[in-house]
Amino acid sequence: MEKRLQQLPKLAEEAKKENLKYFTNLKKRTPKNLDYVMQELHDNEFAKTDCLECGNCCKTTSPIFTDKDVERISKHLKMKVANFTKQYLERDEDDFMVLKTAPCSFLDESDNTCFIYDVRPKACAEYPHTNRRKFIGITDLTITNTSICPATYNIVEALKKKIPLESNKKIRRK
Repeated sequence: MEKRLQQLPKLAEEAKKENLKYFTNLKKRTPKNLDYVMQELHDNEFAKTDCLECGNCCKTTSPIFTDKDVERISKHLKMKVANFTKQYLERDEDDFMVLKTAPCSFLDESDNTCFIYDVRPKACAEYPHTNRRKFIGITDLTITNTSICPATYNIVEALKKKIPLESNKKIRRK
C-alpha cells in the first residue's frame, strides 16, 4: 500500500487532464443512470478495499466540520463546543471549519483507526463521496480525491471504461 500511495499523486496528475475532459463531456450528456453506475462501481471497489490499510485521507486532509458535527463530537468528548473548536479547529480560506493539524487529531496511526469513529464528521462518513446522489455535481471534488484515495482513482478509471465517451470528433459527411 505504501508504494501505491507514493505513486498515487503522480498517477492522478497524469490522468487529471483526461479526467477533466471526461467529466466535462459527461456533464454535457449525463446518463440518467449515472448515480446507479457510480453506486455499483463504489460497492465493487470497496468490496476489495480496506480503508484501514490506507488511511491516507486522515493523514493528509481535513474534513469540513459542520456545526452539528462540532456539537456531536464535543458532547462525545465531554468538552464545551468553544473549547473543542479552540483546541482542534480553524477556519480555512473558504471559511469552513477544518482541523488545525494533519494527520487528523483523532487518527491512531498505529492501525489507522479513528478515536471518534461512531461520531465522526459527516464528511468523513461519506468519504470519498463516490456513491453520493447527484454525483455529477461533485466531479471536481472527485478529481481532487483521486490523488488522495486509491479507491477513488480506481473508481474513476472504472467509470471511464464503463461509460466511455468519445470526444466531439468532427464527422465528415460525403
